[in-house]
Amino acid sequence: MESTSATRLGAFRRELPAKPGPAGLAAVYRKEIADHYTGLRFLIMAGLVILSGVAAAYVAGQTLSDTLASAGEYDPFVFLRLYSTGSQSLPPFTFFVAVLGPLLGIALGFDAINGERNRGTLSRLVSQPIHRDAIINGKFLAGLAVIATMIAALVLLVGGMGLEIIGVAPTLEEFLRLAAFVGLSIVYVAFWLSLAILCSTLLRQTVASALAALALWLFFSIFAGLLFGLVADAVAPIVDPLDPVQVLRHTAWLNNLNRLSPTLLYEEAVQTLLNPQVRTLGPLLLEQVVGAVPGAPLPLGQSLLLIWPHVTALLALTAVCFAGAYIAFMRQEIRAW
Repeated sequence: MESTSATRLGAFRRELPAKPGPAGLAAVYRKEIADHYTGLRFLIMAGLVILSGVAAAYVAGQTLSDTLASAGEYDPFVFLRLYSTGSQSLPPFTFFVAVLGPLLGIALGFDAINGERNRGTLSRLVSQPIHRDAIINGKFLAGLAVIATMIAALVLLVGGMGLEIIGVAPTLEEFLRLAAFVGLSIVYVAFWLSLAILCSTLLRQTVASALAALALWLFFSIFAGLLFGLVADAVAPIVDPLDPVQVLRHTAWLNNLNRLSPTLLYEEAVQTLLNPQVRTLGPLLLEQVVGAVPGAPLPLGQSLLLIWPHVTALLALTAVCFAGAYIAFMRQEIRAW
């Protein structure tokens, strides 16, 4: 392990420019990309995500194939159902992305800074003719590139399997919705990457940063929905289930609280993208369906308008976490701890 690290550090030094500049960022980026793709940690996480996603897609494809054979009706968005249809044995593909995607981001970033410190390579790294911010920027961009490549490849793999199983090619709108889904998933996993880098910058030990990031992932993935439901029941209880005012107030509180969780925010946005029949993200009121054709799908532009606040929130959370890591790293003393 030490010889491998020394070899990579030597190759990294040969790539560095004589003066600080953008090439320093490129060198750090290439080094981190190589470390990610050849690391055992990435291979394990990638195998877990791909296996889970492919299994869910296979079950969805078999379910849709049987449904199409018995129903006799043509579903204009049957290809999208591959990514959102589950079964009694397995949840849908989107569930695995929402739950396992954060683990990929955390695995790529939980030791980005403190791992270099503990190995004693960070002080040697900043002694090279590169700017200090090129280190953290290069690590984040390399992780983002790996995440984008993996999510895009996984979605294409599932699409290829679905095309073979159900024998229906995607339409242009389905393709565009899938492209928007890929972009949204990249932003979502990038948030967890930036959060892991923030924990790695603030905490000394890699174990502590990993546990902190995993604790937040567990809270937002499992416990946040339960806690928000209890808060909504306490603040806006439903005494009379037939009272529409009480029901709407409770639903509004629950929806607003759920949107404080990045996981629930992502799941709501994905449901809107992959199910064109979703016309609203709250209670469906009478004035919202006046003039609408029952069962008519929502155009892609309208679906994007519905989820635009969700995308903006995820981008803002990613920017805040990375900005915190950037500022903390730039103000820290670089020495072996």
